[in-house]
Amino acid sequence: MEKTLNVKGMMCANCQKHVHDALLAMDGVSAVDVSLEKGTAKVTASREIPTDEFKSVISEAGYELV
Repeated sequence: MEKTLNVKGMMCANCQKHVHDALLAMDGVSAVDVSLEKGTAKVTASREIPTDEFKSVISEAGYELV
């Protein structure tokens, strides 16, 4: 599955890396492409991941899924 997430609160390259690493650590996620400029994260995973699971991981990292 591929999913594009809108992430609020990223302000710098470190924020971008923090979101990238948090999403990549999720079970089943094989690739993550985070765009600081667009405020998005494109996730590729081997399984369907519920939006609530993404929301929880993004929130724990200190950002907001919108």
